[in-house]
Amino acid sequence: MTDHSAPDGGTEAPTVSCSRCGREWDLDREVSEVPPGGHAIEQFALDHERHTGHYPDDVRPWTVRCRRCPDGERFLAEGPARRWAETHARHTRHTVDVEAPTGDDVVVTADDE
Repeated sequence: MTDHSAPDGGTEAPTVSCSRCGREWDLDREVSEVPPGGHAIEQFALDHERHTGHYPDDVRPWTVRCRRCPDGERFLAEGPARRWAETHARHTRHTVDVEAPTGDDVVVTADDE
């Protein structure tokens, strides 16, 4: 993903590429349609994975998986991944694995186990 500066000093819409699809997208429409704070780039990457089964280039998700039940999710940032894991562990008392895209995985357990 890239984020180029526009000639007038503003910011152009980011570009997302996918070598597996052999395509590149300018996200001008997504950025204009999603309100500020709506995470248009992240949403595009998640939608791309849902439709194709893979993420665009340079996108690696954080994956959280419960060890006891089939619950789990993928996130594009550490904060939401950890929050999901901690909330799930606290409410279910299940152990949750947080798989980082960097390989620095962690295990989250309920505080009172």
